[in-house]
Amino acid sequence: MRYWLLKSEPNVWSIDQQKKEGVKGAEWDGVRNYQAAKNLKFMKKGDKCFFYHSNIGKEIVGIVEVIKEAYLDKTDKSGKFVAVTVKFLKKLNSPIPLEKIKKNKQLSHLPLIKQSRLSVMPIDSKSWKILNNMGRI
Repeated sequence: MRYWLLKSEPNVWSIDQQKKEGVKGAEWDGVRNYQAAKNLKFMKKGDKCFFYHSNIGKEIVGIVEVIKEAYLDKTDKSGKFVAVTVKFLKKLNSPIPLEKIKKNKQLSHLPLIKQSRLSVMPIDSKSWKILNNMGRI
């Protein structure tokens, strides 16, 4: 299993909207950055992802799971980009603000800090555990 972080602006797609989709999940589409899209292609069914509210909030707010691997993104007219389907697993007891993540030296290597505009990024298992502890999971 791999771990990821998915970013969404909560006024566009929030953790609460994701939760309402239930077990059928929702498409994670609209990704147009080539590096982020490449990351979507590496995702496997069962992979876990942190759900991050970007711009408004700037915090990890929940966890979702990949339930359908990469397929052509219906919102992409060019046919170059992919989407995955993710389902809601849980909302964090304590959202993890970006400022708190930045202060943890063990997390300084994360793309969330180094490539702040990337919307789909891998998270190593050690960092996944640290972030889970920070979110009191």
